[in-house]
Amino acid sequence: MSSQDQEPVKTICPYCGVGCGISVMAGEEPGDMRFMPWGEAPVNEGSICIKGGAATEVVDHEDRLTEPLLKEDGEFREATWEEAYEYIVSELDRIREDHEPDAMGFYGSSKTMNEENYLLQKFARRYGTNNVDNCTRMCHASTVWALRTSLGAGAMTNSMADLEEAADVFWIQGANPGEQHPIANSQYFRQAVLEGATVIQVDPHANKTTKSFDIEGTDRHMHLQLNPGTDIPLLNVVLKTILEKHEEDPEAGWIDEEFIAERTEGFEHLTETLADFDKAEAAEECGVPLEDIELAAEKYAMANNAAIFTGMGMSQHTCGVDNVQNEINLALVTGNLGRPGTGVNPLRGQNNVQGTSDVGAMPNVLPGYQLVDDDEARESVEEVWGFEVPDEPGLTNVEISHESGKSIHGLYVMGENPVMSEPDGSRVAERLEALEFLAVQDIFLTETAEYADVVLPATTWAERGGTVTNTDRRVQRMRPVEKVHENTKHDLDILGEIGSRLFGEDAGFRFDGPEAVFEELRQVCPIYHGMTYDALGEEGLHWPCYEPGDEGDPYLYEDSFDTESGLGQIEGVRHQPPKEVPDEEYPLILTTARLEEHYNTGTMSRRSPTLSRQHPENFVDVHPNDAERYGIEDGEYVRLKSRRGEITVEAQVTEDIKEGVVWTTPHFAAASANLLTNDVLDDRAKIPEYKAAAAEIEVGVEPAGEPEPADD
Repeated sequence: MSSQDQEPVKTICPYCGVGCGISVMAGEEPGDMRFMPWGEAPVNEGSICIKGGAATEVVDHEDRLTEPLLKEDGEFREATWEEAYEYIVSELDRIREDHEPDAMGFYGSSKTMNEENYLLQKFARRYGTNNVDNCTRMCHASTVWALRTSLGAGAMTNSMADLEEAADVFWIQGANPGEQHPIANSQYFRQAVLEGATVIQVDPHANKTTKSFDIEGTDRHMHLQLNPGTDIPLLNVVLKTILEKHEEDPEAGWIDEEFIAERTEGFEHLTETLADFDKAEAAEECGVPLEDIELAAEKYAMANNAAIFTGMGMSQHTCGVDNVQNEINLALVTGNLGRPGTGVNPLRGQNNVQGTSDVGAMPNVLPGYQLVDDDEARESVEEVWGFEVPDEPGLTNVEISHESGKSIHGLYVMGENPVMSEPDGSRVAERLEALEFLAVQDIFLTETAEYADVVLPATTWAERGGTVTNTDRRVQRMRPVEKVHENTKHDLDILGEIGSRLFGEDAGFRFDGPEAVFEELRQVCPIYHGMTYDALGEEGLHWPCYEPGDEGDPYLYEDSFDTESGLGQIEGVRHQPPKEVPDEEYPLILTTARLEEHYNTGTMSRRSPTLSRQHPENFVDVHPNDAERYGIEDGEYVRLKSRRGEITVEAQVTEDIKEGVVWTTPHFAAASANLLTNDVLDDRAKIPEYKAAAAEIEVGVEPAGEPEPADD
C-alpha cells in the first residue's frame, strides 16, 4: 500500500506529561514518518508545541541502536540476541547465588509505557527484590509522598479541563508550564486568564510562564520572585496572613471553618507552628516585599475557586515533602479541594512519569500505590502473580546508585540514563563502573550505556503500542506506526523473554502484546480495574476507574479523602535552608530548570535538527549586578563551578534571575547542570536537592568546543 493510501496513526506525543494527541503518517520507506495534527485529540484539540511537531525527526536517527552489543576487553562488539539473552540470564542467576536478590537494582522509565514498567517491576519482585524505581524519584517523589499521605493519591487532584472552566485563581509555585507544559499553559491556563482568572506565580526565575501572562489590558498576574529554597517561609506568610485576617473578621471567609471542622485534622498544629512566626522577617528572607505576599494571600483566599499548581521547583529540595505539605495546608484551610477549579496539582514533566508510578515501578508500592508492607494488599497481588513479594521496601534509584559497587552488584536499566539524570553525575559514572554487571535497554548508546556489559536495542515510541498516563491522570493509548529496524525489539518482548528464561515458561512473563499485559495489570491495580483498551478508545479515562463502565473521575475527594481517617491532613512546617548555602568559596546559589525546546537530558530533543537549532548548547543566566561584579560581558563564556564539578557555558546577563542566583539547565551532555548539583536527599521521599547548591563563576575561559548530542 502506498503512503497516499494509508491513514495516519493516532497516538500520543512522546515528550511532556500533558498527553497531547498527534497523528503520524508513514512514508514510503521504514522510518520515514511525518507529524500530522490530530484536530479532535481530547487534550490538545490539534494544538502542539515545537517538541511535538518535531517528535518524528529522531525515530530513524543515525545514532539508533540496531544490534545487541556485548562488551569484551573494554570494547563493544555486535552480538546475537541469543548471546545477549544467555549472558543476562547467567549474570542474574550468578548475582542472586553469589549475593542475594537485593544485590540487584532495576530502573523503569517514564519514556516507556505502563505495560512495560508493570512487567519490569513484576520482574524485579519475582527476582526477589523491591529495588525498583523510576525517574519520578528525581522529579516528584516528595509531591507523591505529601499528596498520598495527606490526601490519598499522589497525583493531580483535578483535571486541566475543570481547572480552566472553574478556577478563579491559579497559584503556580515552582512550576513553569509556559516552558515545560506549553499546550496546557496556552490551551487551559492562559485561556482562563483571558476569561478573567488571576495568576499568582512564585518562582526565582522570570520565564516563559511569566511572559505568557503579561496580557495587555489586564493586571491579573503577580510574580513573587523569591530566593531559591524559601518556599516554606513564603507560604507561612500567606497562611499566617489568612489566619490573622480571619481573626479580625470571622465572617469574611478567609478560611473555610466548616470544611476544616468536617473534613480535616491537624489545624491546631498549624496554628501552633505559626504562633511565633515573624512575617516581616520571613518576607525579607524570601526577598519578596511583605505587602506583595499579603496581597497574593488575599487573592487566593478570597477566590471562589483557587487551584494550586506545583512543580519541581517545590519538590526538588531536601525539604520537598514539607514544601508540598504547606501547599496542601493552604488548600485545606481555605476549603479549596474536592470540587472543580481547586486542588493541588503537580504538573508532570515526562510523557509517562505518572503512569510509571501508578503501575508500581517504585520500591515501596505495588500497582495502584498499594504499600508493599501492607499484608492484605501484598497477598491480593501475590494471588494473581503466583509468587511471594518481598515485604520490605527496597532502595530508591539514588540509593541504588549510592550503593552501586557496594551492596548493589548488578543493575538493569530500561530507558533511563542515571549518568545524566542523577545529581553529581561524575560520581554516578564512577559507581556504575564498579558494578559487576550492568544491562541497558535503550534506543541510543547513552552515557550510561557506555558503562554497560550488555546493551539491548529497543524500539521507539512510534514503533510499538501501549498506554501512558498524563499529568491529570488520563490513561491514553499509544498506537504503533511501523517498526524501523528489523533486529530491534519491543521492551515488552525483551522483558518477557528474559523473564521466561530466568523464571520458567509458566512464570507469567509471556504475553500476547500490550493489551494482554494491561488485562493483568487491571487485576492488581484497583485504580485501573475498570479500564479496558476498548473503553479507553481515543478519549482515554481518568483514574480512579474502579469498575467496568466507570467513566473515571476528573477531580478527586468530592466527599472524603482517601486517608485512613477519611480526613485531609494539615501539618504545620518550619523553614529548612538548603543543605548547601553560599559561603566565601562558593558565594552564589545555583538553581536549575528545563527549556521548552529540549526534554530532560536530551536523548531525543538534542538529536532533533529543529529543536537543536533553537538552543544548540547550554548557558547560564546571571543577574546584571553579579555580571558587573565578576566582569562578565553578555555572551561571554564562563566556568560555572560547584564542589562537585565544573562546566563551561555562555553567560546570559539578564534580570530574569535574582541577584546572587545563577540558573542553568540539565539538557546538554557537554555541560550538564547535573555535574554540579547536590545529591543530598529529602529524608522521606529520597529526592535529591537539584534546586539549590553553592556555586562560583570564573571568567576568561574558552568555549568547550562543538556541542555533542546529549544522551539520557
